[in-house]
Amino acid sequence: MVLVRPPFTPNRLEEERENDKGKVFTIRLNDQEVENLKDAQELLQQEKISTALKQLAMLGLYVLHDRSSAYILRILGDNVRKNKRIGIETVDIK
Repeated sequence: MVLVRPPFTPNRLEEERENDKGKVFTIRLNDQEVENLKDAQELLQQEKISTALKQLAMLGLYVLHDRSSAYILRILGDNVRKNKRIGIETVDIK
């Protein structure tokens, strides 16, 4: 038996919702970002977009805190800084 309710009817009382922990974020993705997210969902084997975004955030956090990643990011940052100092906007690979 299916319970039929009018649209936008709350399932929980206001007092129950006050105890919720967490923060809701609204994000807008362009077409390329949506494609990247779909690719990531496929790699993660995750159907739900929200869970895939949470998992990607945690993966990114671990990558940024990893020593080898920090070393790579420092090298890239130094290269960009040095290029700006000498007036190179885009690197032309020969």
